Amino acid sequence: MFYILSLLMGVLISVMVAFNGGLTSFYGVYSATVVIHIVGLIVICTAVWIKRERFFPGRFAWYLYLGGAIGVLTTVFNNVSFGRISVSALLALGLLGQSVAGLLIDQFGWFGMEKHPFARRKLVGLVMIVAGIAAMITGFEMVAVIISFLAGVCIVLSRTLNAKLAEKTGGYVSVFYNYFIGLAVAVLAFALLGRGEIDWAVMSASREFVSRDWWIYLGGVLGVTVVFLGNVVAVRISAFYLTLLIFVGTVFTGVAIDIVLTQAFSTRNLIGGVLVAGGMAANLMMDHRMRQAAAEATTE
Repeated sequence: MFYILSLLMGVLISVMVAFNGGLTSFYGVYSATVVIHIVGLIVICTAVWIKRERFFPGRFAWYLYLGGAIGVLTTVFNNVSFGRISVSALLALGLLGQSVAGLLIDQFGWFGMEKHPFARRKLVGLVMIVAGIAAMITGFEMVAVIISFLAGVCIVLSRTLNAKLAEKTGGYVSVFYNYFIGLAVAVLAFALLGRGEIDWAVMSASREFVSRDWWIYLGGVLGVTVVFLGNVVAVRISAFYLTLLIFVGTVFTGVAIDIVLTQAFSTRNLIGGVLVAGGMAANLMMDHRMRQAAAEATTE
């Protein structure tokens, strides 16, 4: 079940990136980030109120609350990169960042996560995964490449911290803190960097403060869903495998979005997705055989 939820997260993330990109085109990077977090906060406050959970259940380690702040960086990085490189390339580079961060967390058990040491026999699968990522990247801007990679790193850090906080507070309350703190950081970023990105005179003259494309505001709703699912899944499977499962759902949805937005089909992106899925499947099968061998050894 957790594998299926991870795949679903990938589908939702791909659609969310497209929605948030449309919002960025209308408002600008920092303004869109504020709007995304306002929408998300309204949704999760409603959910917490319906569930009758406590908004402030206690005091915990300060760094557990940083998931929302790091999540703002993820949103900003993705919004900056959107339009400069293809959706599939953006997602592939994000996967590379997530994979590196996930492997390090699995190897060293950072943030109190369970250790999942990387075995050398899995190198073949890892090579396939890296080849798949490389196959999806063609022409690009170097700045967008670096930013997309960092967005992937931020995703894993934010997801891990939110999941650990959810263990102590509950899934809904953890999502609340993610968006509450994220909104504060987003407003600060807008005040410092984004005040000039909206031409209020033009917007007032046209009276278009809200886009007619209502669907672009759904990114915050999808974000709440993704964060909540991450809280459920992240502490139950390897951070590296979670990343790859999300990507399998994300990349093929991203290919479909590219077709819709640009009316173009990329064979390279499809091949890349197949290679990543194949490499992940190879490593999962190897893990299954290792667990079987260990179980047989303990019964003898």
